[in-house]
Amino acid sequence: MTERVGPTRGPAGRLRAAYGAAPWHLVLVTAVIVLAGWVALRLADEATFGRMLLWFVGAVIAHDLVLFPVYASVDRVLRAVAHGRVALLNHLRVPALGTALLFLVYAPGILRWGETTHEAATGQTQRPYLLRWLALSGALFLLSALAYALRRRRQPSRHRSESA
Repeated sequence: MTERVGPTRGPAGRLRAAYGAAPWHLVLVTAVIVLAGWVALRLADEATFGRMLLWFVGAVIAHDLVLFPVYASVDRVLRAVAHGRVALLNHLRVPALGTALLFLVYAPGILRWGETTHEAATGQTQRPYLLRWLALSGALFLLSALAYALRRRRQPSRHRSESA
């Protein structure tokens, strides 16, 4: 059974009990929704609004139906391999997330989509994107491995077998 944290008296306490979070959370979420609505209204006048909406819906579907099950499955496999070593698992998750986000942002350059358009607009080829992404991804994993090694080195030897 979970215990309630914080006061349950007064309007703020009743709101917390009914809403499930602090009042500031409700204010912040409402502000973000209002901001998103304002942006959607501003974009509705754009000629490319339909294409943007299609891309957004496609991204939501691709994430929820394809990507989420994939990275949830990968995380489950990593948890099984790590045998409960949360520190090791997190030192794999963070650079993997960074690598995935970099790929998402630079995918057209990495995969050389629109190469002629890119070269006409910038005067540069897309060849360096893949190598730079791989180098940066390798650096992220290397830095994470170094941080993990330093963390393990600073731990007393009796705790290593428990938390590693």
